[in-house]
Amino acid sequence: MSIDLTLDRISALYGLLSPYTRPTIHVAGTNGKGSVSALLSSILGASGMSIGRFNSPHLLTVYDSIVINNSSVDPETYSSCKALIESASQQYDLAISGFEVLTLTALTIFERAKVDLVVMEVGLGGRLDATNVLPDSCIAVSVLTAVDLDHQAFLGTTVTEIAKQKAAIARLGKPFVLGPQSHDEVATVVNEVVGLLNGDVIPALRVLPRDWSVSVDGPEPPPFSLSSPWNPPPPLAIECALPSLDEPVLTRTSLRGVHQLQNLGTALGVIDALLSHASCSDLGLQQRLTPQVIAAGVEATRWPGRLSFHSVHLGERDLPVLVDGAHNPASSLTLARYLTQLLLTTDVSRRISLTYVLALSHSPPKKPTETLAPLFPLELPPNVDVEVVAMGFSLPEGMPWIKCEEPWVLRDAIHGLAPGTEVKVVEATGENGIRGVLESLAGGDGDRLVVLAGSLYLVADFYRFVNKF
Repeated sequence: MSIDLTLDRISALYGLLSPYTRPTIHVAGTNGKGSVSALLSSILGASGMSIGRFNSPHLLTVYDSIVINNSSVDPETYSSCKALIESASQQYDLAISGFEVLTLTALTIFERAKVDLVVMEVGLGGRLDATNVLPDSCIAVSVLTAVDLDHQAFLGTTVTEIAKQKAAIARLGKPFVLGPQSHDEVATVVNEVVGLLNGDVIPALRVLPRDWSVSVDGPEPPPFSLSSPWNPPPPLAIECALPSLDEPVLTRTSLRGVHQLQNLGTALGVIDALLSHASCSDLGLQQRLTPQVIAAGVEATRWPGRLSFHSVHLGERDLPVLVDGAHNPASSLTLARYLTQLLLTTDVSRRISLTYVLALSHSPPKKPTETLAPLFPLELPPNVDVEVVAMGFSLPEGMPWIKCEEPWVLRDAIHGLAPGTEVKVVEATGENGIRGVLESLAGGDGDRLVVLAGSLYLVADFYRFVNKF
């Protein structure tokens, strides 16, 4: 079954299953919802509570989509709960999609585990997404991260239309945390939708960088350097004042980029709502979520594939690889801004080879040129030389609608944007394709940074190769 957005099928089957009762934070958005989900589950988990998290698509295996206390569901639990859903579907002659099966499987697992809270990421859109089958009584807070153009074939061709779909996860009388937006119309839509439900729109909090403090943060780590042995960028010291707390949260984050400060502000806005909104008072979190607990949860947050640095040991060299799932124009712009800022901190007397390893999904009406435009050409220091490897990725199981953009299409798009850029087309895919590309880049002297970006399915191929996820 291909993507067919409707709640009719899953609602019919949901009503025949054992009730789901877990308090749930529901997170929608075009970009940032995965990072916000990871931050929330880490912060809440630092309090000692049992926390479930549902994300899609999975990175390596389907078990990654369903997490309890930072551990993926075990195959036996997953299989037994999935079989229960499929059996009910057959018994009542209610055919449902693969994602609907996955969603109901996750809800069943969380309910059986009696987790204290669930962080549930929307799959696509919001209004007709399978996760929106949840009843109002279960939703503690609804969240909307940055909204931009993506999946127009399903959600609408304008930001306003897309925002209406995503804002429809709002619930009667409940808090709705709105993350920072680059399009003013998103706030207009959200205020209208939430207002009709007598809910409260709560803006994201402001997270500020601060100077590193040895007394608070410990010894200061070395700065970013590509010279052997290379050093990744150090964590960023930050602070945030939550209105519900008497003292600010002082902590560090390894999530990189200005956008991650915005995502953190959104997550902390949710934490503040959980602590202060009248509809959340029964959760009794005031004694659990102290500034120290929140700080520890922020620092512990990891979210692979989003501006993630990795050291890949090949031959005599540790190759620095920056991995990022920049799969649409907005996320590519975020990557471009981060790279520009990062490379300005390097030693201009040393030449740097910047190699993009890129793959994109074929997802009309979105065009490769639109996604790649923020990266080509990039305003870089004169000591940086740019080259590109265009390739494909392993097609995910159970998702026949996912198709890979042909590498030569990426090559032509890049040449149209930045004529003269050296682009190598690689036909090999999967772990062997990643291995071949990285081995070819590991030779030679000088400073090098590999940026592996685009589709999260390419990112998954990388993690399968390095086996670090």
